[in-house]
Amino acid sequence: MRSYRPSYPGAVRRFSDAPGLRTRIAATPCAWLCASPHPACHALCHPRPRLRRPSEEHFLFGQGGARPLYVSAAFILEEGLSLADLERIARSMQEACTTAGVVLVTSDTKVVNRGSGDKLFITTSGIGIIEHALTIAADQAQVGDCIILSGTIADHGMAVMSKREGLESETESVSDTVALNSLVATMLEESAAIHCLRDPTRGGVATTLHEIARRSQVGIVLEEQCIPIPEEVKGACELLGIDPLYVANEGKFVAIVGREAAEKVVQRMRGHRDGQAARIIGEVVADHPGMAVMRTGIGGSRIIDLPLGEQLPRIC
Repeated sequence: MRSYRPSYPGAVRRFSDAPGLRTRIAATPCAWLCASPHPACHALCHPRPRLRRPSEEHFLFGQGGARPLYVSAAFILEEGLSLADLERIARSMQEACTTAGVVLVTSDTKVVNRGSGDKLFITTSGIGIIEHALTIAADQAQVGDCIILSGTIADHGMAVMSKREGLESETESVSDTVALNSLVATMLEESAAIHCLRDPTRGGVATTLHEIARRSQVGIVLEEQCIPIPEEVKGACELLGIDPLYVANEGKFVAIVGREAAEKVVQRMRGHRDGQAARIIGEVVADHPGMAVMRTGIGGSRIIDLPLGEQLPRIC
């Protein structure tokens, strides 16, 4: 069995087929983070395997079509953390593991001095198996493909910011954190024409699509009116001057799917509890390779570029 070693510490380990081996093994860091725990933010403690930055080894459990099996967790606790908070978070993790179909097999705990840890940090790693022969990666987008979004955007980033900054509104923003492996498995059952899957976390949908366009050397065109944004999130973004396309998401993904299969894949996604708001939001084109462009609601177009700085405080 060959091992592809990543170019930076902590990156994913991706293993290829060996003679007689029917599955591939994927191992990746995960995104389990909970700082300054708050009862309304307990969903932050939900396992969603993903990477910290894009690279040639950006190969995710759910976003590479792998089936996650096991996860480990390391807790960094600040002195004085409430045991009630810790117990609530541990129970939430147990429920999340059950939902995702993974087993928490090992853990470690460290305690830091009061004032040094912002209450609690949790970091995890996981391992799973790849049971298909597809190549699902950011450099696989093809001209003519459709761009599918699994649901509404910017829920998570605005929910976290609202809690951190004490913002109040008539309708409370709720994080969209959820395990995505079941929804991805449903898509793979429907079609093998899935070329790319990415979760638009840090940098949002805009940064994710810019990466895909650059890696595949294709153009991307989005339809602004097709992108679902909850009214409470849209209002908060307008109030703060934030573009929701650049806001982090935790329970959504972007899929690049062959045009002939896109509608059927969307219909299957809508039949899943985590994909009911799925829709096609754009297409892959031959024009302006390496760039993403949005057609606005008033008939114009604008370039979707990389953000110049952090719109929100870092949350992942």
